[in-house]
Amino acid sequence: MKVFKFGGASVKDAAGIKNVYDVLQKAGYQDVLLVVSAMGKTTNALELVIKNYFEKSAELNASVQEIKKYHNQILLDLFEDENHAVFAAVNEHFSDLEYFLAHNKSPNYNFVYDQIVSMGEIISTTILSYYMNFMGIETQWIDVRNFIKTNNNYRDAEVDWELTQKNIATNIKTKSLNITQGFLGSDENNFTTTLGREGSDYTAAIFAYCLNAESVTIWKDVPGVMNADPRYFENASLLNQISYREAIELAFYGATVIHPKTLQPLQKKEIPLHVKSFINPLLKGTVVSKGSTLEPFMPCFIVKREQLLISLSSIDFSFIMEENISEIFRLFHEFKIKVNLIQNSAISFSVCVEDKFGNFKDLLAILSKTFKVGYNENVTLYTIRHFNDAAAQTVSEGKTVLLKQLGTETMQIVTKEN
Repeated sequence: MKVFKFGGASVKDAAGIKNVYDVLQKAGYQDVLLVVSAMGKTTNALELVIKNYFEKSAELNASVQEIKKYHNQILLDLFEDENHAVFAAVNEHFSDLEYFLAHNKSPNYNFVYDQIVSMGEIISTTILSYYMNFMGIETQWIDVRNFIKTNNNYRDAEVDWELTQKNIATNIKTKSLNITQGFLGSDENNFTTTLGREGSDYTAAIFAYCLNAESVTIWKDVPGVMNADPRYFENASLLNQISYREAIELAFYGATVIHPKTLQPLQKKEIPLHVKSFINPLLKGTVVSKGSTLEPFMPCFIVKREQLLISLSSIDFSFIMEENISEIFRLFHEFKIKVNLIQNSAISFSVCVEDKFGNFKDLLAILSKTFKVGYNENVTLYTIRHFNDAAAQTVSEGKTVLLKQLGTETMQIVTKEN
């Protein structure tokens, strides 16, 4: 069996749904399992519903109706007959959502989040399944929550691999086109859970692992994995092949290649992962598999903008020791500040961090009681895997280099625009 994953951008409208059909005509659909995300920006729209729900906003009903309207237009564009069974099926899912909003008693935000946001994937796969059947491709719609079992750590649930393996291996029918949802699972009480960051890619890997799949293909709006973000680098090149290890290294430094948790189950069984274009599905794309580190071998650039470079030094010129560093990292964790680079000497400690939740000013007030603190805002962190002099020159030219760190294969440079 092969596993295909289609993200929200690929099914954002009727044209996208039709294109998935075309991709399957070219790539094949026998003995295939499709993992599909919510349509377009539906997850964002459902997050607004959640916000309105907790704030008891008068806009709650309107925010639900907007999502209904969006999906209904897609249905009207795909199916000429408004009496087609798909309209009733989708309406039933919205009825489930509205029932939950009216009767839920739990104040747990993460629990409520998972029950509501999951409707995006349930509805998108329902529409896709009905359309494939309408076009003559017989499908099996699968509720992933009956297969992937997790703990109840809502919004970042951990998979119960033993139970999930049993469910998938014994109940998935091969030799047909199966369609299921990404990102979702369920706990022991059958409440919906979500799998956290890059959850749909992870879902594809879970099914592939449990089914001993031939391969996984992630269909995107790019030709494959590039050695740099084309938005920032003019001559970005396609990487034909990446090893599992290298892909994990790139992801660790912040590349949006593939999340490590997606790669780990695939690596265990050496299942190749393809990243291909749903616009040009016959192009080879990129394969992540066992083998050479990179092909072609070249520097790979990762850019993180809007970073903070913080420099801490002891007030009395005493050494910054392990207990100091431990306390600093405890505070970073408490204030949800992500550390991307560390450099220390006897009496100073520098970190490049991401202040995603805007907590730095509060942290600064605490750090300043113990340390002399200096910082630069809005800096850029460049990471270069397999660097050379020319690559380093590319990212530092015309900028002030605030910090540079070299490893055997990786260079990191923190810069400020001049």
